[in-house]
Amino acid sequence: MIDSLRDAGAQALDLVPELGAGWLLLALLPLLLGAVVLLTAGRWPSAPGHRAIRVLSVGAATVSAVGVAGTALHRPTVAEPWIPGLGVWLRLGADGLSVPLLLLTAVVGVVAVSLHLHVPERHRVPTPQEEALESTSPIPLVRGTDVPGLATYHACLLLVLLGALVAFLAGDAILFFVGFELVLVPMWVLVARYGDPGSDRDGAALRFLMVTVVGSTLLLVGLLAVATALGTTDLSVWAAQRGEGIDRGTQLAAAAVLLTGLALKIPVFPLHTWLPWVHATAPTAGSVLLAAVLLKLGTYGVVRLVMPVVPEGFAFWAPLLGGLGVVGILWASLACLVERDLKRLIAWSSVAHLGFVVLGLASGTQTGLQAALFGNVAHGLISALLFVVVGGLKHRWGSADLTVARAALREATPHLGAYLVLGMAASMGLPGLAGFWGEIGAIYAAWDPAPGRPGGWFGLYAVLAAVGGALTVAYSARVLQRVWSGDRLEPRIPDAVRTERYAMRTLGVLVLALGVLPVLLLTVTESVTAAVIGR
Repeated sequence: MIDSLRDAGAQALDLVPELGAGWLLLALLPLLLGAVVLLTAGRWPSAPGHRAIRVLSVGAATVSAVGVAGTALHRPTVAEPWIPGLGVWLRLGADGLSVPLLLLTAVVGVVAVSLHLHVPERHRVPTPQEEALESTSPIPLVRGTDVPGLATYHACLLLVLLGALVAFLAGDAILFFVGFELVLVPMWVLVARYGDPGSDRDGAALRFLMVTVVGSTLLLVGLLAVATALGTTDLSVWAAQRGEGIDRGTQLAAAAVLLTGLALKIPVFPLHTWLPWVHATAPTAGSVLLAAVLLKLGTYGVVRLVMPVVPEGFAFWAPLLGGLGVVGILWASLACLVERDLKRLIAWSSVAHLGFVVLGLASGTQTGLQAALFGNVAHGLISALLFVVVGGLKHRWGSADLTVARAALREATPHLGAYLVLGMAASMGLPGLAGFWGEIGAIYAAWDPAPGRPGGWFGLYAVLAAVGGALTVAYSARVLQRVWSGDRLEPRIPDAVRTERYAMRTLGVLVLALGVLPVLLLTVTESVTAAVIGR
């Protein structure tokens, strides 16, 4: 009897890896199937309506989020031969570096696909009632309409999520590159076809395409150089080697190429100029995914592909990288002080906040890496929240021009106003909110960098980063003074709709939770950051 129970237990344990791998399948397959179905919807005998499209898209993202949660909890792995002739394997798995970003992608993905696509004015004819509205009348909010190409729009959102999850789960360098590239075309379509019709959509989409292609090309060259030197594309082997078998010259060259390619994606000053233009043009959901997910592919790539793989090369370029990060903080913060377009202002603020992430990485310490990983997630939540609010406001206002007199959000739209205040407060780095821990950790790490880093320069970086934090307070106060405070009531605009409220509440709760309980995230990344630093 005991032997039979032991055998049954052994068989159950043998099934655990298979059941665990099912979580990976659940995380990826719904997004792929949903995208394929939506892309072929135009060939159906009767085209699906907007409700059916939204239900399918939100359902796929939600099921995928359940799979991501299971993956984060059980940490399954898959390793199957993919291209045997080249020694490339289909390796998928999650660890302390990728789990926070996987969960962030899942949450933000559900938020993005649930948002209504704001209908460009050229796609609909105003009703007689709308034409008769006076300038002080409430501005109608368009939602739930059959927009041309809505199925393709949602398919692109799902493909972006799929590519990001593949990159974060990849245990093989080539597989990471596939996920890195998979997000390119759908995001380009989102900007070029569904972006703001009042802006140069083609120009913004082309710039995004060209910058991303250049970055991807440099990334591929760097990956092939390391793979040639080590004889494998297995990222776990790369990390375990810690640069052994790669001479100093190759490390310096590979690190330079990889960092440049990834810096275009982050983006790091002075390679940042494409971001404000693309954000100002992209639809709201596109901006949410771009800021919260796609930019994280760059910072994640630095941690996964550069720091532990070519540590000597990264240490050589770290002072320059940290300096560019600080210049980005100051430059973007000063731009926010004079920027007239609210959506572009939030995009500029992303450049500044990611500068803190870059500074933490460049410090070379475990504290700096912890702060960078925390700042990654915090920025993803805060930027997603702000783009949900600002995207809704731009649709209601008809533009995002801060010089135009608006009804005070505090009086006219209390829900949108409250979450704008929360997002800007978190962006300031106030204690008790998620933005605080990443920024203060990066400044502390720069003040006491790793041995071998020029302490004088990094001390200066810490001081300048603190000045950038003060500038963040200044431009955040400027925004709130322009659009939130005051007693203006006209022209009236509608408050947040139900989907916007759900999205803002979800993101707002997470911003507060990570601000009050940072250990929720820090404990996940602590052990793996020690391994990356080499302690």
